[in-house]
Amino acid sequence: MTGMHTPPATAPVGASEDVLLREDAGGIARLVLNRPAQRNALNQALLDRLNAEIAAVSADDAVRAVIIAAGGPGFCGGHDLREMTDHRSDGDGGRAYYEALFASCSKMMLAIVNAPKVFIAEVQGTATAAGCQLVAACDLAVASNEARFGVNGVDSGLFCSTPMVALSRNLGRKKAMELLTLGRLMTTEEALKAGLVNEVVAPEALAEATQALAATLARKSRAVLALGKKAFYEQLSMPLDEAYRHTSKVIVDNMMMDDAREGICAFLEKRKARWRDA
Repeated sequence: MTGMHTPPATAPVGASEDVLLREDAGGIARLVLNRPAQRNALNQALLDRLNAEIAAVSADDAVRAVIIAAGGPGFCGGHDLREMTDHRSDGDGGRAYYEALFASCSKMMLAIVNAPKVFIAEVQGTATAAGCQLVAACDLAVASNEARFGVNGVDSGLFCSTPMVALSRNLGRKKAMELLTLGRLMTTEEALKAGLVNEVVAPEALAEATQALAATLARKSRAVLALGKKAFYEQLSMPLDEAYRHTSKVIVDNMMMDDAREGICAFLEKRKARWRDA
């Protein structure tokens, strides 16, 4: 990848490391969690950077797909328990800090779902608790066969209540409860079968497989993908009849778009479509 992106103004002042890296090439933004020694645990600094960069890529017309990857052996070990424990000594026992922390994390997960771009998780190692939530929040996921997944906060006396939201919308109820209550880790093959990831590859093939998926997305109409992604998540929470009413309106709106006119003409004329936003 080329073209390292300059960190946003919200980067923590005096930070000893760049906790999030961004690279852009070919219409694809690659966000890399960069706290390898801490298994990329989501401390407040990393959450602030993620929120800023997700907002930036969502608004960037040059970006057509987004990859969230990680440096080091682990994808993301969830929240930073050391940082959380330090706030036990706050005057309120840490309550205000914890409220702000989990609100920031939930904001980040929702931003991925609400973004007009498709997000792909590239999972090279273990993803637990909020790290597993991050994989579940992404629209697509490719994983190394060495990765593992779990929501095992229960083993530390902290039920993964917020990770449960994204996980239960990816997996069946029984499987989600199994992971939440037993605290065990899933293999990538099990995660593939359960619907948490789309593809499992050898470690050495992971970056290439994720890049190929992102490159395919980058060739689609950005406007059509944005419309379709929004409708996908909206209809999930609707009763069946309401979902059909809603998506019937969406597809009519889609038909009135220039890219739909162009795409259908290109299909009928057996040529490559020329998207307006290409």
